Amino acid sequence: MNSHGAVLPYPRAKGIILVIIAAVCWGASGTVAQYLFHNKGFNSGWTVVIRLLLSGTGLLFFAHTVAKQNIWNVWKNKQDVIQLVLFGIFGMLAAQYTYFAAIEYSNAAAATVLQYLAPVMIASYLCLRKKKLPSKLEVMAILFALGGTFLLVTKGNIHALAISVPGFAWGILSAFALAFYTLYPGRLLAKWGSLITVGWGMMIGGIVFSFVYRPWQFHGDWSGTSFLAMVFVIIFGTIIAFFCYMESMKYINASEASLLASAEPLSAAFLSVAWLQVSFGPAEWLGTFAIIATIFILSAVKK
Repeated sequence: MNSHGAVLPYPRAKGIILVIIAAVCWGASGTVAQYLFHNKGFNSGWTVVIRLLLSGTGLLFFAHTVAKQNIWNVWKNKQDVIQLVLFGIFGMLAAQYTYFAAIEYSNAAAATVLQYLAPVMIASYLCLRKKKLPSKLEVMAILFALGGTFLLVTKGNIHALAISVPGFAWGILSAFALAFYTLYPGRLLAKWGSLITVGWGMMIGGIVFSFVYRPWQFHGDWSGTSFLAMVFVIIFGTIIAFFCYMESMKYINASEASLLASAEPLSAAFLSVAWLQVSFGPAEWLGTFAIIATIFILSAVKK
C-alpha cells in the first residue's frame, strides 16, 4: 500500500519486490562469503575468480539464449573493446575483489556498509568535475558518511579500531571501485545493454585474475556445505540478484531501485549478527544507518 492507504499497482509492487529480492540476495551472499572465508578457510582471490568466470558465463549464456542478443558484436569495435577491458579489470574485478577482501579481513556487515560510501564519492567527484561547490544536501551527506564510518570502525572510541586496518582499507577501496564501476561503463551500457556489458566484464576480470589466483589451485575445506555456499554466492548472489535488479527497472525508475537496494547492507548486517554471531553494537548500527541515510539525502539532490 502507498502512503495514502491505496493498494500499489501490481507492476510497481512487482518492481519493488524484485529489487528487494536482489538486495537481500546481495547482502546474503556477502554473509555466505564470510562463512567460507572465516569458517572454511577459503581464499577471497580464488573465490572471486570462480565467481566472475561462472557468473559471467551464466549472464552471457542468458543474453544469448533467452534475450536473443548477439554477444560477440561488442568485439568488433576497437573503442568498445578497450573500454570493456578497462571496465572488466578496474571496474568489475576491482569492485569484486576489494569487497571480498574486506569481508575476509573484517566481516560482511562492515564491508557492505563501507562499500555504500560509493554514492558520496560519486557526488564528490561530480562536484569536482563540474568545478562547483557541493550543495547543502551534498555537504550533509558527506558529514553523515564520515560520521557513520567513524562509528562503524571505532564503535565511538577514537583510540581503537573495531575492525582490522586491512579490513577498513579494503572496504574504502571497495567504495572507490564501486564508484568507478558505476560511472565508467555508461556508454557501453547504453550501446550494448547490461547483460552483455556486465557478462563480458565478469569474464574479462575472471580471466585476468586467473593469472594471479589459478582456478584449479584451491585451498580450504571443500565439503557439501562449502559447495552449497559457493553455489549460493554464484547463482543467488550474482545471477539471480542481477536479473531481479535489472528486471525491477521495467516497473520502477532507476533512482527508486537504487534507494531500495540500500536493503543490501541491512540484510548483510542482520544475517552476520544472527547467523555468524558478529559483534554489532549500538554504535555500529547507528553508523550503518547514517551511511545508508546518505543515499536518501543524495536522492533529493537535483540532477
